[in-house]
Amino acid sequence: MKAYLLDPAVAQYVLAHTTAPDPLLDELAKETLSVTGDAAGMQISPDQGTFLTMITQLVAPQVVVEVGTFTGYSSVCIARGLSGGRLHCFDVSDEWTSIARRYWREAGVEDRVTLTLGPALETLAAFDQTVDLAFLDADKGNYPGYYELLMERLRPGGLIVADNTLRRGHVADPAHEEQTTVEIRQFNDLVMEDPRVTVLMLPVADGMTLIRKN
Repeated sequence: MKAYLLDPAVAQYVLAHTTAPDPLLDELAKETLSVTGDAAGMQISPDQGTFLTMITQLVAPQVVVEVGTFTGYSSVCIARGLSGGRLHCFDVSDEWTSIARRYWREAGVEDRVTLTLGPALETLAAFDQTVDLAFLDADKGNYPGYYELLMERLRPGGLIVADNTLRRGHVADPAHEEQTTVEIRQFNDLVMEDPRVTVLMLPVADGMTLIRKN
């Protein structure tokens, strides 16, 4: 559990009172750690997976976009929340998304997911559908570019969920000048100053920001 901002006892209490992942997601998390090593930290936590399934069910989207699929944990969770819609995943790694493809099949959601490989700034620019819901969890330096491409396609009332927006709390420390922290801090300011949206930042895991297009 990525509860960087919570007291450990509170974090365990939260985890104990959140619907747990099923064995398939547990197996995916274990395989991701085994195959990707330190990169496994890019995978969302179980509570975030439950959150994504629930928010998808609440929004009831027809078109969902995910920028940054990795080995597929978040995409399985989103796809499971769909009721007739479709998830469009954008990623650059054929190696890592090959794991995602296998778990989509095992989860029985393969028919709900389309994967596009390539730099998302290019592939998203060619995407011509109206988006109801988007999950943004890719390279942080390009968050502003992804955000604008998503906003151009997002319907009024549509929702973007951006991950890692608290950077373990480092964004609140002006003295912390590590590159990714600076990039996330700039993205957070960009979104907050955007008159097109209503914003709610949640201290879930490493920070998840809900961005609703007005």
